[in-house]
Amino acid sequence: MTADYILETRGLTKEFKGFTAVNQVDLKVRRGTIHALIGPNGAGKTTCFNLLTKFLQPTRGAISYNGRDITRMKPADVARLGLIRSFQISAVFPHLTVLENVRIALQRSRGASFDFWRSDTALDSFNERALELIEWVGLSDYAGSVAVEMPYGRKRALEIATTLALEPEMMLLDEPTAGMGHEDIDRIVQLVKRVSAGRTVLMVEHNLSVVSTLCETITVLTRGQVLAEGDYQSVSTNPEVIQAYMGTAHG
Repeated sequence: MTADYILETRGLTKEFKGFTAVNQVDLKVRRGTIHALIGPNGAGKTTCFNLLTKFLQPTRGAISYNGRDITRMKPADVARLGLIRSFQISAVFPHLTVLENVRIALQRSRGASFDFWRSDTALDSFNERALELIEWVGLSDYAGSVAVEMPYGRKRALEIATTLALEPEMMLLDEPTAGMGHEDIDRIVQLVKRVSAGRTVLMVEHNLSVVSTLCETITVLTRGQVLAEGDYQSVSTNPEVIQAYMGTAHG
């Protein structure tokens, strides 16, 4: 693995009782870029994400992160190395405020356990940094709002804030704009651009307009295998990619 690539898989394979969900996937994510994983429904994208973040163990193959073999590591150990999956492991609690959520994520990043029995004052030391992150994702007006009561797009921004509190070097974003209207999509696209400064982003995304706007490299999966890879122009005009999407829902 060269220093240019922060994440690399070799022959990554996952089988479920005779069904091969991910089949011999070789993936290289260049450091400091935004890389998309796309493909029709059932292509294996989510399984691939679960393998990378260690929520699933591969049947065969290897995963390297920053030159280190993480194939058999546990999810928490991989997260401590700076490989963080947003929207899945973020510390977002629906009935706590935005500020409370980000403070808890900051507490976690310092290696402390979730000491819920402690008084609010125990978390006050995290206020300044929490408010900085809240402002950074455009939620200053929502700091005192309960998460469950916020608009959908703002909840996603909160999830990004709690992920940033874990100080990731690489973020895996799982369908960051799913279910959003145009205004929220535009807001999240701009936020992902900001988030990507100084770090690497790998994202699964249905919205090909978002992919074309954000991503330098796109890997297309179909039936668990890599079908094509390149920039948006080359991938979107590839006859095999067009054929794979014909008659299917994008997913």
